[in-house]
Amino acid sequence: MTRSIFLIAILFLGVGVMHFVNPAFFVSIMPPFLPYHLELVYISGVFEILGGLGVLVPPVRKWAAYGLIALLIAVFPANIQMLVNEVKSHGWTLMTIPLIIRLPIQPLLIYWVYRCCIKTSISNNQSN
Repeated sequence: MTRSIFLIAILFLGVGVMHFVNPAFFVSIMPPFLPYHLELVYISGVFEILGGLGVLVPPVRKWAAYGLIALLIAVFPANIQMLVNEVKSHGWTLMTIPLIIRLPIQPLLIYWVYRCCIKTSISNNQSN
C-alpha cells in the first residue's frame, strides 16, 4: 500500500470523525439553501469514514475513491460558505487568505484521490 493511500485514509477518517466530535463547526458552514444541516453533517461524516476505510481495502478501493470524489464535490459549497461567513462577520482580513487558498485545493484533493486510488487500480487491472 502506498503512503499516499494511507494518507488519504487518515485524512478522511480524521475529518469524518470530526463531524461527530464537533458537529457545530460543520453545521456553521452549511449553505443556507440546504435542509437538515445536522443530519447532512452526520451523513457526510459517515461517508468520509467509510471512504477512508474503503481506500485501504484493495477490492473496494476504486469504488471508495469514486465515493470520496463525489463527496468532495458535494461539500465544496460548504468551503465557499465558510469564506462567505468569514467575510460577512469580519470583512476581508488575513483570516480570509487561507479560506481563499482552500478553494483551489479541493480539485487537487480530487485529483490526488483519483490518481492514487482509481488510476492506479485501473492500471493494475490492465497489467494483470
